Amino acid sequence: MEVFATALPALSDAWGLILQPIVLGYLILGVVMGLAVGVFPGLGGIAGLSLLLPFMFGMDPILGLALMIGMVAVVPTSDTFASVLMGIPGSSASQATVLDGFPMAKKGEAARALSAAFSSSLFGGLVGATFLTMFILIARPIVLAFGLPEMLMITILGLSMVAILAGRIPLKGVVAAGLGLMVGTIGEADAGGSLRMATYDIPYLTDGLKLVIVGLGIFAVPEIVSLLRQDRSIAKGASLGAGWLDGVKDWAANIWLSVRCSIIGVIVGVIPGLGGSVVDWIAYGHSVQTTKDKSNFGKGEVRGVIGPESSNNAKEGGGLVPTLLFGIPGSGSMAIFIGAVALLGSGDIEVGPSMLKDNLDITYSIVWLLALANVVGTILCIAASGGIAKLTTIRFTYLAPFLFMLISFAAFQSGQNFEDLLALFVIGLIGIFLRRFDWSRPAFLIGFVLSNPVEKFTNQAFQIASFRFRKSFGEGMEYVFSPIVIVLIVVTVVSVILGTRQAKMIMAEGDVQASTKRAPLIFLLVIMVYLIVALVNANMIPDYNMTDKIIPLVIGSVSLFCCVILLIQLMRRPEGDMIFADKEIAGEDASAPHGLWSTLAWFASLIAATWVVGFILALIGFLIAFLRIRAGSSWQMTLILTACGIGFMCLMAGALNRDFPPGLLQDMVSLPWPLK
Repeated sequence: MEVFATALPALSDAWGLILQPIVLGYLILGVVMGLAVGVFPGLGGIAGLSLLLPFMFGMDPILGLALMIGMVAVVPTSDTFASVLMGIPGSSASQATVLDGFPMAKKGEAARALSAAFSSSLFGGLVGATFLTMFILIARPIVLAFGLPEMLMITILGLSMVAILAGRIPLKGVVAAGLGLMVGTIGEADAGGSLRMATYDIPYLTDGLKLVIVGLGIFAVPEIVSLLRQDRSIAKGASLGAGWLDGVKDWAANIWLSVRCSIIGVIVGVIPGLGGSVVDWIAYGHSVQTTKDKSNFGKGEVRGVIGPESSNNAKEGGGLVPTLLFGIPGSGSMAIFIGAVALLGSGDIEVGPSMLKDNLDITYSIVWLLALANVVGTILCIAASGGIAKLTTIRFTYLAPFLFMLISFAAFQSGQNFEDLLALFVIGLIGIFLRRFDWSRPAFLIGFVLSNPVEKFTNQAFQIASFRFRKSFGEGMEYVFSPIVIVLIVVTVVSVILGTRQAKMIMAEGDVQASTKRAPLIFLLVIMVYLIVALVNANMIPDYNMTDKIIPLVIGSVSLFCCVILLIQLMRRPEGDMIFADKEIAGEDASAPHGLWSTLAWFASLIAATWVVGFILALIGFLIAFLRIRAGSSWQMTLILTACGIGFMCLMAGALNRDFPPGLLQDMVSLPWPLK
């Protein structure tokens, strides 16, 4: 009763704070800014909040919070546009939506997909806000109950989704996840600082690869290249105005799926370090598990949109629990949020227990600003959908150069190095071949995202468990096998068993026809060579830094063993078996009027020209050449579109205070912005 006696007055004061017209105005402004940022692939909430930081100094706390919460809440909704309409994950939290949202757009059901996504997002956001309201005072013991073993099991649960997403050949999914894990271990180890992949002798790889580069490379580049090869519109001229009500009906018909996935989003959001990078995959896996007819997943199943989108927005409410209660950021955007809160007012507001004690009204203001922002964001997204959805009826050849422009700019922002563009191209090439040979790209991405948590939690849990076991066997077992760990182990085992049984009904990359042995065999051999090199590099780490080498050695060995089994199967099975799947044999890619390498050469030319003359000058030449030669546009249209593209780039870079990739020319000649 004492809890309610404290909470109810604070709730009343919170409503009094947020219902002021000026506060609502700042909230709407934040939502609009978040909508603009979220539409563009690769930027997301971190870039948006970074833009707001300079304005937070001394700002009235409630106004600053309204602005930030408006942006944070709408990005998981607005990033759906890129995922559904273009097949490009708008952020790490919308990658699973691509699997079924984009096929729906290609079938002319973009409006239905967006409507179902926005309804699910709104519901998930409200569930997250409701959860945060109820648990703001009692969530502390729940979060504190999650130690290192529990957090390790949560990451393993995320990896168990590989069994569901792997497709018709489960071993391919295991290897794809292992490959992602190994790529994720590139760079300096967190524990002992050892440099993995030492024989690469590439300084750029010291810090490892960034998620934005891997996400864009694995998903965006393959889809842009595939659609560009076909030289048509995304939706093939289908009417996009219909289907809005159908999407709402789809969500209503699957309301319990939305409820369950929202709860999943809240739970995962509560646990720091996981957040949006993994929650959509867990929700997508749950959607597949609980659907009787699984044959339509990957080809335009609306449940594959409803599940991830419900969890995406709900996790924002869950993510605020550790952020507000303990000052522990649940994600990158929450880390910036914590820093921005310290700048508000006179600087006396600090997230954590003191905020609950001294500023409970402001704490609850954040909760209900989050709920209002979800409502406003959904309304604005629906209002803007008509114009944005028409992008799918435009000939894709006119969109592709600007998408190459955007993903190159976004990739460069991850590390401010020219090598970011080279990494994007290489990872994009990997994504193209994973897609071509029916290897699960989601499995690869799950492995990459969870590589750091798996290693960190394993090393730390091992050290603590070793100390406990030295004291007594019983104390060690009690630490390793807590009740929460046991429950998570049961859930994981059940998930793997059910997922493996259902795998044959799921097509990781759609309906891919079988080919001859040669091309799939060469691709498998290339993967094996990489794993062998990675294992050799890991083994070169001195034994006194065993914690730095154990995870790459274990994961690499398991992955290589699975590759050997796959190699034996490839050699023994006859041609025509589905293990030899190849998109270049039949389907859209096989019948495309343009070849893979000639299409990819356009993207390579933009990167090469950037290395010589810098991004803006290279972009001018790239847009003119592409629009004139590949798109066959008139000189007038070419110059107009080029000017619009360059102007937009400069406007966005100036607003976000971002730089462009420089070239050799900029090292020799002093040029004015934006050429420098």
